[in-house]
Amino acid sequence: MQIAPDVHLTYCTNIHVADGLDQVLESVAHYGSTLKAKLSPDAPFGVGLRLSGSESQEALQPEGLDALRTTLEENGLYVFTMNGFPYGSFHNRVIKDDVHRPDWGKPERAAYTKRLARILAHMLPEGASGGISTSPLSYKPWRSPVTRETWTTCVRHLGDVVTYLVQHRERTGTLIHLDIEPEPDGLLENSSEVVTFFNEWLLPVGVAFLGKALGMPAGTAETCLRDHIRVCWDTCHVAVAFENPREVLARYRSHGIRVGKIQVSSAIKVDLDKDRRDIQSSLLPFLDTTYLHQVVQRNRDGSLTSYPDLEPAMKHLPDENAMEWRIHYHVPIFTDGVGIIQTTQASIRETFALMRDDRFTEHLEIETYTWEVLPKRLKLPLAASIEREFMWTISEYSES
Repeated sequence: MQIAPDVHLTYCTNIHVADGLDQVLESVAHYGSTLKAKLSPDAPFGVGLRLSGSESQEALQPEGLDALRTTLEENGLYVFTMNGFPYGSFHNRVIKDDVHRPDWGKPERAAYTKRLARILAHMLPEGASGGISTSPLSYKPWRSPVTRETWTTCVRHLGDVVTYLVQHRERTGTLIHLDIEPEPDGLLENSSEVVTFFNEWLLPVGVAFLGKALGMPAGTAETCLRDHIRVCWDTCHVAVAFENPREVLARYRSHGIRVGKIQVSSAIKVDLDKDRRDIQSSLLPFLDTTYLHQVVQRNRDGSLTSYPDLEPAMKHLPDENAMEWRIHYHVPIFTDGVGIIQTTQASIRETFALMRDDRFTEHLEIETYTWEVLPKRLKLPLAASIEREFMWTISEYSES
């Protein structure tokens, strides 16, 4: 849905359990129509579509594309962004670091992303641009130490996708961009690492790749890379990294890096100057065998210490040098916390304030998928929970 001139808001459908295209379409139709009636009765309602690798193959069958278009048209929905980060199933199994498979070192990642681009091209409203968020290239522990071959292979596969996107734009005039999503323990974790990647690897290697693939001069190739490779700014991830949103935007601006999408999300924040026994008991319900929940600790000297998951971090809870934990856990955005367990909601507000002053992206996507952690008194049915996230976002964006 459009919440300001050239600003579209949606939510990511990765929260819905689905196995196969038919189930994806059922959830899109049910939740999309329900939310549209509540939030956008008189205008089209945007959907942030997520398709797995196998579902993307189903969708590219003639009947698949027809079914997608029909579902959207019949329910007054449209798609302007897709989540191309998780390739496999996102529910009902242990995910952990598998969420990064296949990484950008594998041709399967590029092939999947091109399939998503083909699908998105069929669904974009006339005159609109589209975006596809993707992984931070790889999972850092797999690739440490990072070699030149790792960087160049990733860039070549990104270049393969950009080649497709450039050719599509030349044929149709429609811009689709790929939005790299830095996250804890990703090969790209924060804005500084993104800048280094752009300057030292994406642009030098990518310009040469596009020059050869498309016969472009260097200047044109660089423009194409900057147009089609952007950043997915996840407000949870920025907060976990203890990054200041204003500094992040300034850093990207100074290096000519565009933001393709803001994922509106909150992390857990814990003040470690509270009673550590109370903290431990409050965090026990958050121990999770499905997803990774990296922890970044701010120490009294200002340094940061990282832990690969909440469970190993808990062993270090007695550390007296620790002042604060930020935990990679996409908790609901409408609340600033309950008791000892607080959230990084303030980082979302700061990001919205920046957007009001300098509209640096057109796409906002709510990404909350941990409803079960809410106290019983705050729990609602799923559709009502999503609606509450929308209402908070719309209110805060307009007041920021």
